[in-house]
Parts: sequence; C-alpha cells; structure tokens
Amino acid sequence: MNKLNSLPERALELVGSVGDGIRQAVPNSAIKWVETGAALTALRTGTRVATKFVKRNPAVAVAAVAGAGLLWYVARRKAKQAERNGSGAIEGTSTRVEAKRASRPSTARKRSSRSAATE
Repeated sequence: MNKLNSLPERALELVGSVGDGIRQAVPNSAIKWVETGAALTALRTGTRVATKFVKRNPAVAVAAVAGAGLLWYVARRKAKQAERNGSGAIEGTSTRVEAKRASRPSTARKRSSRSAATE
C-alpha cells in the first residue's frame, strides 16, 4: 500500500527532474522559441474563442466596437483641446486664507430671526 501511495509523488519528482534536465540541455534561445510558440498558441486560441463569441452574440460585439470607437474619439478631442490651450496645465500661485471667527455668532442669529419676523 505504501508503494501505491508514493507512486504519484515519485512520478512528479521524475517529471520535474526531466524538465530541469531539458532546461539545462537546451540553449537559451530555444527556450525563447518555445515561449514564443506558447504565446502564439494562446493568441490563436483566444482568437478562436473570440470568433465563436462574436458569431453567437453579434449585438454585443457591435456595442463593444462602438464603445471603443467612442472612447477613442473622446480621447482624441481632449488631446486636441489640450493642444490648443497650450500644455493643458494651468500654472499659478496660491495663498492660504485663514478663516476668521465671528465676534458674536449669536447676533447673527438674532438679525436673521428679526428679518424673518418683519416679512
């Protein structure tokens, strides 16, 4: 029973050691080719999935394209507007103004209540 339990662990160790051996034996450029091939395969699979989705849901695809076009148009208009206005940033100076406390806040309340009573 013990040998049956350790069989998957031993298989994983063997696969790992074979993978390490291949990585060390294969030149670095060949690994880059493998990575490129994997990336191209993922791109091809993604294209296939997207094509199936568009065939099944054409309205969603049209809405996505229209939305992307609208975003591009808005970004282009903002860039042109910023170009016309200069750099787009407003340069200037600022000073801090401290808030002053009213000398008698209760008088302000009385005046407002009197004005309400006279109306």
